[in-house]
Amino acid sequence: QMEPRGGGAAVTDPRGVLRQGRAFLDFFWDIAKPEQEVRLAATESLLRHLREGKKDDELKYTLKRLVEGLGATREAARPGFSLALAQVLQAFEEIPLCSILEQIKEKHNLEKVKKKLVRNAAFGNFFGVMALFQSGRLVKDRKALLESIQLLQQLTNHQTHLRDLPRKTLIDITSEVPETVFEEVLFDILQGDLSSAFTSPENLHLLLVGMQKFPGVLKPKKLKKLFGSSTVVNKENVSRLVELLKSAAKSEKEDKKLPSVVFDLLQVALKEGAFELFWNEVVENGLLKEKSGPVSYMCYRLLGSALPSLSLEQLQVVLKGKVMLHYGEHVVATQSPQGFKFAAEMEGYIDTFLSGCNDPERQLAVMMGFSTLTNQGRPVLLSASRVVRHLQAVALQKYICWLKDMFLRPDLDCCLDFSSNRQKQNRQNADIAQQKIARLRRWIMHRLVNIIESATRKEESLVMDIARFCFFHAFFVAKKKNSQVAEASVLPSEPLNERDHTETENYFFGLLQTLNTLPVLGDTAKAAALREKHIHGVTADGKLWIFLLVEYANKLLSTEHVKVVKPFTKEQRDIWERTLQSVKSLQKKENKSDSAKVGAFQQLLLSIAIHLFKNQSETVEVLSDLLNCTEKAFSKEAKKKKTDSSEPGWVEVMVEILLSLLAQPSLLLRRISKSVFVWICPSLTKRGLQLILDVFDPNQEQNEESAVVVMEESNKKTKSAQDTDEEGSEDSSDEDNTDSEDEENEEVDDNFRSQLMKVLQGGNTLEEDKSDEELDDEAMMALDKNISALFAEQQKRIQAKKDEKDRMRKEKILRRDFKAKVLDLIDVFLVKQAENPLVFDIIEPLLQLIEQCMSSDSDKQEVDFLQKTASIFKNSLCRNKQYCKRVASLQEDVHALVQRLVKKACKHTDSAVALYYFSASLYLLKVLKGNTSSTAPPPEPEKQSDSKAKQACQLLNPGCLNVKKVAAVYQQALTQFLSKRNSPLTCSMFHDLFKRFPV
Repeated sequence: QMEPRGGGAAVTDPRGVLRQGRAFLDFFWDIAKPEQEVRLAATESLLRHLREGKKDDELKYTLKRLVEGLGATREAARPGFSLALAQVLQAFEEIPLCSILEQIKEKHNLEKVKKKLVRNAAFGNFFGVMALFQSGRLVKDRKALLESIQLLQQLTNHQTHLRDLPRKTLIDITSEVPETVFEEVLFDILQGDLSSAFTSPENLHLLLVGMQKFPGVLKPKKLKKLFGSSTVVNKENVSRLVELLKSAAKSEKEDKKLPSVVFDLLQVALKEGAFELFWNEVVENGLLKEKSGPVSYMCYRLLGSALPSLSLEQLQVVLKGKVMLHYGEHVVATQSPQGFKFAAEMEGYIDTFLSGCNDPERQLAVMMGFSTLTNQGRPVLLSASRVVRHLQAVALQKYICWLKDMFLRPDLDCCLDFSSNRQKQNRQNADIAQQKIARLRRWIMHRLVNIIESATRKEESLVMDIARFCFFHAFFVAKKKNSQVAEASVLPSEPLNERDHTETENYFFGLLQTLNTLPVLGDTAKAAALREKHIHGVTADGKLWIFLLVEYANKLLSTEHVKVVKPFTKEQRDIWERTLQSVKSLQKKENKSDSAKVGAFQQLLLSIAIHLFKNQSETVEVLSDLLNCTEKAFSKEAKKKKTDSSEPGWVEVMVEILLSLLAQPSLLLRRISKSVFVWICPSLTKRGLQLILDVFDPNQEQNEESAVVVMEESNKKTKSAQDTDEEGSEDSSDEDNTDSEDEENEEVDDNFRSQLMKVLQGGNTLEEDKSDEELDDEAMMALDKNISALFAEQQKRIQAKKDEKDRMRKEKILRRDFKAKVLDLIDVFLVKQAENPLVFDIIEPLLQLIEQCMSSDSDKQEVDFLQKTASIFKNSLCRNKQYCKRVASLQEDVHALVQRLVKKACKHTDSAVALYYFSASLYLLKVLKGNTSSTAPPPEPEKQSDSKAKQACQLLNPGCLNVKKVAAVYQQALTQFLSKRNSPLTCSMFHDLFKRFPV
């Protein structure tokens, strides 16, 4: 007869259990495996088996195996058995915990075990207590709780194996018990640990947890009895606390987290009203003096973790203290890729604080504190930091006002400024204060611009306020205070210099790019409707953000005591006024005419008009052409009668303008060009498309002046990322031209040699009957002069050739980069206008471009361009599910194109190029077959509901496809493939043909 369930006796008939089958025993094998998923699945299966079987012998065997496994040699097996035991004890509450604890002590007896197995026994006891604790029943069973705590205290003597695990578990268990249980059961056995709190970080942590969890038990009087003082944080304990915290930092340096004892000590210091003593004496004057990485990181983590717990006054103390300064120096010193970067972790602490704090004043204090931690004027906090998204509306508004005030009246005295050792060594006699102000202003402007992108609680008025501020200080200067213009109501304490204006100008155009893609703000029904339509770049009432800025600029131009940084000439002012009139007339036509067309012209006109403040001479010409184009596009006469075919229409002029804008270095203009092209795509004509395709024609490059010239001129003024491409492609281009260079050098050497001979003969130095000694000093000086002049001239010729070669190489890179941008327009057209018949005009130029790229240089830029072209051809053209449905009138042309493509595929020597031609022909087959012939309507099945009949009908219907004509073309290609050994065609091409068009 078996003992009651859960007893500690041995299993009487283990073979009876074993006869049950291997499935039951496999659970224990799986629980010991290193994979966590396998262990968890085995534990669930074991519990299910025990619940369903309800067999006492199996339960006893399970307990026995699990207790044995707690001290397994394999490290991964121990937590598996511990978790399984905890789950079993939780599921079967009738099992007494004391009996299991006795089994654990007996099986893993530390006194009787052999010396080499002491480690396993120690872990067996530890994981046994962990299992009892994780079952959730330990805090309810006072006897088991008492014995478990005593066992953990014994295990603290085995630090060699267990380190501080028993002490941490003891603290975790203590924090879970009720106050009455702590007072009645645990206090007496823990009294020794509590009284020696200042001997180890673990004992101190136990005391701190007890003080926070059981304030009714550990009162000041009882604390005085324990260790002689009624408080923990006081002047007498400062030195001991510093040493304990140093020890805690070094013991947990690998975890890269704040030790729990440090945070609990902060909480107790706040509770005891001794925060300033703790921060000033323990942290700043104690821990920071220890020049140790782990201790410094602990101080930084304490700073970040403390933010949510501190009052406004305490925050101001901390954010202006030595820890902040130390942290700033660390961030600047570890900017190298090899250094451990703590800045991201600190930003996480700030993010957590701001997201959980509802007090705008405390939010503002933290943002201002980190914004005034500066390295020679530049704040350490990233100007693009996204933590501002959690700011309350009030805090955000105050923060923006503070940033603007700091921009106008930089107050370096309120900053916690520092310099790195290198900066101190490199300090020259230059005006350091001016440099600091310039660095601070650059950061503030980028911070303001980024707020529009990052902040979530932003309103239209706030966005417009920042935009106006950036625009004003980029392009205007206030000579006197002017109350009519908010941005001119306060004059800068230090006037902005030319570099400040240029930096602000760059940030403004970045802001403009953000505004053009900004979703509609506001909670009104109209704003929600605009958001549903995915309309960007407009306010809730439908006005373009850029239009509001242009209106503001126009107001500034006519405001007294405000002047433009780059004053307008009469011609430039006239074109500005003309642009505004044109935009206003377009807005009146917005409801009458095509809204997309009107929007495209408005966006382009306003964007280029804004650039008048930046590049006046270059912008005037473009703007003039665009205005003429606008007048043509919307004139009534253009609608009534056809214009002269020789004169370009508005679409062609618009395409030329967009191409010229693509050549500009401005990313904003390039993106606007692309978005405007999307709007004019439906109106694109054959002549307009040809203007785009001419960019890729090598003959056009030689005969016509390309837009690349514009780009090259612009690049003299602004640095571009192409410089790196130029360097990267230099080696490959040099290798290709080595042979021709050698021949030229040989010719140069021959010419130079003959000239040198003439000079020497003129000095009579080559005559056999005379020697160098017979030349007098004057003759020798004249000879030296002639030879040096000859070498100098030769050096100039060599340098001129190098310069010419470098110019041509750069021009080639510029052309390739420009073509890549224009290729984006082709991609847009193929995607947005897939059903337009003009798509057929793109196929051959695109294939020729791929062919050119494959036969040209193999430098990185060429390879990238080839990949881009091939991707557009495959994905935007051939694999596009949309295609032209109006082929009836173009049947002959499309069939002729199919024939040309297949013939070119057959003639090619490169099968990779042939594949593209063959794929293009298959695309055209799909188009022809998918169109309905105008002469013969498709046969319809009698029953429309019959899906098989429908499929058969679609398969048999040739559409506009002339099957006989096309079959003959492919038959010739197949004959060549089967009869010619070196045919560029491949088996996969015909496999694709027969698979897609089986009939």
